[in-house]
Amino acid sequence: MNSFVMKCGGSTLAALPDSFFEDLKKLQDQGIVPVIVHGGGPAISETLSQLQIETEFVGGLRKTSEQVLDVVEMVLAGRINKEIVRRIQLSGAKALGLSGVDGRLITAEPVANAAEVGLVGDVSDVNAELVHGIVGMGFMPVIAPIGLGSDGGQRYNINADTAAGAVASRIGTERLIVVTDVPGIMKTESGEKRVLPTVTVEEIEAMIASGDIYGGMIPKVRAAIQCIQGAVREVVIVDGSVPGILSQVLAGGNVGTRIVSL
Repeated sequence: MNSFVMKCGGSTLAALPDSFFEDLKKLQDQGIVPVIVHGGGPAISETLSQLQIETEFVGGLRKTSEQVLDVVEMVLAGRINKEIVRRIQLSGAKALGLSGVDGRLITAEPVANAAEVGLVGDVSDVNAELVHGIVGMGFMPVIAPIGLGSDGGQRYNINADTAAGAVASRIGTERLIVVTDVPGIMKTESGEKRVLPTVTVEEIEAMIASGDIYGGMIPKVRAAIQCIQGAVREVVIVDGSVPGILSQVLAGGNVGTRIVSL
């Protein structure tokens, strides 16, 4: 399967220019089919606030009750997922939106600190055959990161970065591209910020410890580290507003930050 996995936040995707989606269509026309895993944290927080449902984060994960999970699923699998599918189709490309619940695409188990965070899951399995089938029909899968427990009854909220890394690992793609609103992992040297073209896992851990990597970038790089396994050879963090950015990455261009295992 000539494909790659792309992870993008819902708010980031909504702000991307038409050229980004034209690039997706160009890749699909060339027979390179992206598998998209998306988030939607800001939209979830906004909706919870409108519904006057309290929300909080523990260690970067949203504390998730059944009531919060109803809203997470509604926003991710309903609103955000279909907005992305519509924008892709407006470019002339073909996309199919689904969540990890559909076809038992993502099987999940409770995270280790479930007592603190509630119904948050780690991915235990991915239905790779379903993903391959959708790609084989010529559609880009657009996946909302909701998972089902092994019994098929309990839903779980899954961090989108974690879900993207797991999907990439399980379906055997060579690349995971994380599309953000920053040009890559930045480091301040001699008073100036610059993009690091390549970093190792060890360098990332050191930069987290030193504070060079902080905030929302931490789960992105941690998920990248998790998915450098099996067939995944590289993870690239890029700015989605750069015209033709995906094509540049796939052509081996020196853009963004490439994360490597050694």
